[in-house]
Amino acid sequence: MSTLTAPRAELRSDTGRPPALLLRDVTKTYDGAHTALDRVSLEVRRGSFLAIMGPSGSGKSTLLHCAAGLDTPTSGEVRIGGTEIAKLSEHQRTRLRRSRIGFVFQSYNLLPSLTVEENLTLPLRLAGAPADQRWLRDLVERVGIADLLHRRPGELSGGQQQRAAIARSLAARPEVVFADEPTGALDLDTAAEVLDLLRELVDDFGQTVVMVTHDPAAAARAHATAVVANGRIEHYVPAAGAAQLTAIFADLRGR
Repeated sequence: MSTLTAPRAELRSDTGRPPALLLRDVTKTYDGAHTALDRVSLEVRRGSFLAIMGPSGSGKSTLLHCAAGLDTPTSGEVRIGGTEIAKLSEHQRTRLRRSRIGFVFQSYNLLPSLTVEENLTLPLRLAGAPADQRWLRDLVERVGIADLLHRRPGELSGGQQQRAAIARSLAARPEVVFADEPTGALDLDTAAEVLDLLRELVDDFGQTVVMVTHDPAAAARAHATAVVANGRIEHYVPAAGAAQLTAIFADLRGR
């Protein structure tokens, strides 16, 4: 049985460009009463892997949605690669998400009527962007789906579908990939394979990944973990092990 551990590569230093993701004093309230995020500030360096972890209702999903431009904060600043996205129009945010942000979801979100190859290139077609065939060829080889391109999602295992979803998220070479519980529907061994793949994309390709998870063992794959509770980042832990994160998580749930 696989274990959720992996060697850590040295984090790249890229001081010549703005961070891949920056949140400054981000607050999100609903109906003027419920505060889902409370003045959250966070910086994610390029080529790094950040895990966001917290109990149910902690605000971690709202944090991801605001960071990825899927929702707008009530106040505060969100920047993707130096571009302030919180004040963009919905049309502008849609264009930015298609060209500069990748998404990986627990439910894969592959269109069942399209082949894997058609799913892979769909974001590029929607954005009106040309496909870099060499990049796509290298990408499908790297994620292990080169022989599955003509199949439809229903013909694939869960792990194969998630690999296809990861490849799709990288097709446009985004600045940040946001992964929302990417292993939540997978068995332990398959989850370990998907986490290995995400970490390899960071270490070998310099891809920036922000992953929401409830699993301390999955979060331990990241360079750092932001632990969220009551709409705030309660802990920011670099290079945390699963046991340390489990203890932090248990402490939060015991309060």
